[in-house]
Amino acid sequence: MSNRVFVTGLGAITPVGLNLADTWESLIAGKSGIDTITSFDAENYKTQIAAEVTDFDPAEYLEKKQVRRLDRFVQFAVGAALQAVDHANLKINSDNSTRIGVMIASGIGGIITISNQIEVLTVKGPNRVSPFFVPMMLPDMASGQVSMTIGARGPSIATVSACASGADSIGAAFNQLQTDDLDIIIAGGTEASICPIGIAGFNACHALSTQNDDPKKASRPFDAQRDGFVCGEGAAVLVLETLSSLTKRSVEPLAEMVGYAASADAYHVTQPAPGGEGGARAMKSALKRADMYPDEVDYINAHGTSTPLNDKYETLAMKAVFDEHAYKVPISSTKSMTGHLLGASGALEAMVSVEAIRHNAVPPTINLENPDPECDLDYTPNKARRISINSVVTNSFGFGGHNSSLVFKGVDL
Repeated sequence: MSNRVFVTGLGAITPVGLNLADTWESLIAGKSGIDTITSFDAENYKTQIAAEVTDFDPAEYLEKKQVRRLDRFVQFAVGAALQAVDHANLKINSDNSTRIGVMIASGIGGIITISNQIEVLTVKGPNRVSPFFVPMMLPDMASGQVSMTIGARGPSIATVSACASGADSIGAAFNQLQTDDLDIIIAGGTEASICPIGIAGFNACHALSTQNDDPKKASRPFDAQRDGFVCGEGAAVLVLETLSSLTKRSVEPLAEMVGYAASADAYHVTQPAPGGEGGARAMKSALKRADMYPDEVDYINAHGTSTPLNDKYETLAMKAVFDEHAYKVPISSTKSMTGHLLGASGALEAMVSVEAIRHNAVPPTINLENPDPECDLDYTPNKARRISINSVVTNSFGFGGHNSSLVFKGVDL
């Protein structure tokens, strides 16, 4: 018999808040974290906007020496993980450390460090490249550094599946906890790619919005005037724990994770398969694993990137899975406010899904002012909605044709 898996802690550092409470409050209020880029001069770039994390001080979580030796994406991960561990009231020591794992994903890794050190190489020569360059840029270093910071000695693994990375890390943790003898896994995603080469690269493949004149309106999922996603940064981390472990610790769970599935489009490097066929398979499989019927789902947190094809095909995928219920279930894309956190987006949206259950509230899709006739479902436009929520599906799709769906339910012990 497989173990039941629960969420017992949450942590977040996002463009709309430096912790869980502030992030959730901003999302429910419909607050956008998107503005003109401040981390570099983007005047000559097609896209001059992003969802940056502001006022973040890594010294709140790390020693100053460590801060200098860690890329921004790792700093975010450590901060969010420490928040989540504290939220779960988890004390890690020699008695339990080998039964606690870490799975923190990043789709891109230390691109800021790579960009900076290539400049050092070009201007100053090879002997001036930092000895910390390689460990700073490795995508697995978020998981590794979190393990070292909190003292967890179970498996430390980093999934990389583009914008599905964060969801897949949580799914992998769910799988391992269901079948293994681990007690707890700290899982999530982190990303920090708002830098010259990151923005230029996404511009080159025509992925980003160029609505620079009104940044807070630029991310508009399912709207007829959407023209691309807005790059975001940050991290979100969940503490996942078996029933036996949380019972032993006398901890009240926040939600239960009941389903996960992934699929591949096997179609195109950036475009989703026509009709959203791959995403539909992921949702169907996740619901089957959760032993749920589609009409039992109370809220869908959509991938909803604000790109023309993704939103259209995700809509078709939801119709294929949920049939008539697709027109009744509230859906929303919180990327309208946070931008697209790439490899961290699935983890942030998993956190949002848990909070939706806890607070019985659906965050809005802001900027949905001119509905696309091909996107004709209930996307909770512009204003949060208070309803009873016991089950949530959240989707994450990524370049390379990765599709992942997670299912969460309210606590029933």
